[in-house]
Amino acid sequence: MTFLGKIMAVLALVALASCGGPSSGPAVMAGQGSGPQFGDSAPHPWIGGHPYDHPVHGIDISRWQGEIDWHRVRSSGISFAFIKATEGGDHADPNFRRYWQEAAQARIPRGAYHYFYFCRSGSEQAAWFIANVPRERGAMPPVLDLEWTASKTCPHRPASHEVLREAKIFKDILHRHYGQRPIIYTTVDFYRDNNLGSWPEEFWLRSVAGHPRIVYPGQRYTFWQYTGTGIVPGIRGNVDLNVFAGSPAQWRAWLSQRLQ
Repeated sequence: MTFLGKIMAVLALVALASCGGPSSGPAVMAGQGSGPQFGDSAPHPWIGGHPYDHPVHGIDISRWQGEIDWHRVRSSGISFAFIKATEGGDHADPNFRRYWQEAAQARIPRGAYHYFYFCRSGSEQAAWFIANVPRERGAMPPVLDLEWTASKTCPHRPASHEVLREAKIFKDILHRHYGQRPIIYTTVDFYRDNNLGSWPEEFWLRSVAGHPRIVYPGQRYTFWQYTGTGIVPGIRGNVDLNVFAGSPAQWRAWLSQRLQ
């Protein structure tokens, strides 16, 4: 059974358990190709809804994905990619520039993300990101990745007001430079610990067991990272998979408004 077949089987079992009858299965995902040709190496039942009926799917990647066949990725049904660019104030992903160019050549909309550290100021980290990520027409907005770090060099967990202050400095600098306000990526524990729901920002939420409407009640979001064990043709091993919270028409409208 293929990985996608396993996903379909899980969904069918969930539907049968909940309604006592047969299920027609999830809608076909409408990505860049004829899709879907990707799946999950560890599918599971979902709480409150699943991501497989969303029509627009994408990936987020870093150096750990190694060599990527971007044209196979695109033809599999992937519609966008978030690519790790920088971390803290002195680390740049060694594959960023290559991935950035190759994704563009494959005509996959892509954006760059920064992994925020709490041992450098927001202004220092913004300067480092700007030094490594080009301001380029047609790129997606930059992303600020806010999550607690498990770092030996930076174990510091600042108070919420300090987190929000430095993150705001970072995102305001990027907004001025790139002309688009950054998207905020976060995890459920960081979101709750720092009251990120008080921010009037555009969110990309991680939730790998339950639907965001259950895990982040009341929070609007644009992107949902739903697994770290995705399988995508053209990428060796597991990769993070995401969905856009809207229809293909809404996706095209979002791109027309949010590309640099």
